[in-house]
Amino acid sequence: MFKKITLLALVLAIGLAILPFSGASAEENTPPSGQPVSNERLEKAWARLQTAYATQSERLDKSAALIEKIETRIAQANARGWDTSAVQSALDAFVAALPNASAAHATGADLIASHAGFDADGKVTDRAAAVETAKALGQVVKSTRAAMNGTGDALKAAIKAFLETHDLAEIPAP
Repeated sequence: MFKKITLLALVLAIGLAILPFSGASAEENTPPSGQPVSNERLEKAWARLQTAYATQSERLDKSAALIEKIETRIAQANARGWDTSAVQSALDAFVAALPNASAAHATGADLIASHAGFDADGKVTDRAAAVETAKALGQVVKSTRAAMNGTGDALKAAIKAFLETHDLAEIPAP
């Protein structure tokens, strides 16, 4: 739960960090003193977005193994006569959400690979393009999370509720 809240806070912070960089003209990117605006915040936002995207990628990649493990445990619990309907229902919703989340997530790889407006080290080379690229990756991260529609949290809650009433230590690990 803490990781999910942290991820949500990170996505919101990144979104807010990017908003001030949406200026279209060079004058808007120059403070009153005549000194150019530092690209440091934009570069940090880009790095955070890439980290958030990588974390989502990891979780999506591990989902098949997680599903298999949960299905095995459900089958073992069913063999003992335990009611696993809540966990099964939450798992079914999670599985149903994965294709949409994966599709939403897939476009981010191209954004990171092209890194328009950024060099290979994440330094801004074209501010306007960098802003658009960062916004687009932020939207990919947000869309992926929205596509899951809270099913991961619901699955976690269903498993927790099941474990409060049943001792899985009685079932051998798969």
